[in-house]
Amino acid sequence: MRVASLLPSATEICYALGAEPVGVSHECDWPPAAAELPTLDRSRVDPDQDSAAINEQVAQAEQEHGGVYEIDLDTLAAVDPDVVVTQGVCDVCAVDTLLVEEAIAEAGVDAEVLTTDVHSLADLYHDIERFGDVFDREDRAAEVVADLRERVDAVRERTAGIDPDDRPSVAVFDWLDPVMVAGHWMPELVDAAGGTYPMAETGDRSTPREWASVREVDPDAVVAAPCGFGLDQTLDSADELTDRPGFADLSAAEAGRVYAMDGHYFVNRPGPRLVDTLEHLAGLLHPDRFDAPPADVARELPVDAAKREEPTA
Repeated sequence: MRVASLLPSATEICYALGAEPVGVSHECDWPPAAAELPTLDRSRVDPDQDSAAINEQVAQAEQEHGGVYEIDLDTLAAVDPDVVVTQGVCDVCAVDTLLVEEAIAEAGVDAEVLTTDVHSLADLYHDIERFGDVFDREDRAAEVVADLRERVDAVRERTAGIDPDDRPSVAVFDWLDPVMVAGHWMPELVDAAGGTYPMAETGDRSTPREWASVREVDPDAVVAAPCGFGLDQTLDSADELTDRPGFADLSAAEAGRVYAMDGHYFVNRPGPRLVDTLEHLAGLLHPDRFDAPPADVARELPVDAAKREEPTA
């Protein structure tokens, strides 16, 4: 079966199941072999800008073109897939189902559209099994899901005995300007990693927040992981978060529990490596119980104490 994937997380699932795609999106870069495959789409947004500039580009692309992405019809026809995998989670993250259906019809390709819509670990397991059914890889899908469940259970077993008072409240930001609190699978991962997540429930969509609401919650730990940003780009853009009024007064900042994390590969990519993300979060939140994440995955962010606000009279 010839499979095309327009979503990085779906590409990772395809490789995990032994169904190497014939074409992928411009963002599909894991495993490394995926980056060598024909690219089926183009983005109208420059991903190397800071989050405020990217946000403006997204709005402009939506207004002028009706979306961020354009599918390469010639390449789509050339790879001639039987199945095209796309998503329904976020129009900014990847090509949505309607655009894919229109492109398939215009390119004259006889292909089924397989849509993924992951908002939790249960959704991820279900999608892996569903992909296995479509790709005739049912046994392999069962093995992958069993391994992921076992790893999640292993983390939960090690955090189950943590006193509620020792479970830090956590805010994970998957965009910095405007500030967006990560939803979907992130509350579940933080809970499993031994924290609490007061600003969203599992399955909630990531939404922009007023900065005042973050200050009111006053999280014990903060993780900056903008969608599509690798660790270096997050570090370069971190002042969009840390320079906000009162950031240095947050409990997380005063305790030195502010981190940058690779959002591109981990936090915002709902494929098999979400379990890697869980293990990395556990290392950040409870370094006495878990290994620290590798330096190319997450690092502590310094916070300028001089930016603390003076108390008002």
